[in-house]
Amino acid sequence: MPARLKVLTAAELEGADTKALVKHYLAVLETRAPGRSVEVRVPPFAAVQAIPGVRHTRGTPPAVVETDAETWLAVATGRTTWAEALDSGKVSASGERTDLTPYLPLTGGQA
Repeated sequence: MPARLKVLTAAELEGADTKALVKHYLAVLETRAPGRSVEVRVPPFAAVQAIPGVRHTRGTPPAVVETDAETWLAVATGRTTWAEALDSGKVSASGERTDLTPYLPLTGGQA
């Protein structure tokens, strides 16, 4: 699922809608955790391959994280933890390297 992702400026973030915010935080994840071993999906908005490890190139990736936009924005901004999102069933994560805890939250620091 190709997506045009870009990290937004602070001014752009202030007026951003859900779609723009989802894509922004996926772009931040891609920047902070470069790689192609895990596909992070937030349908219907976007998906990104990130996390260092074995590169995936064809078919269904062996490691997939999928969640809805509201949950993605909550974990990306630190309003909820990765563990809480998993425990609630709002995140589906299968395969190696799908624990995104080391990369979250995506707010603050480098973007």
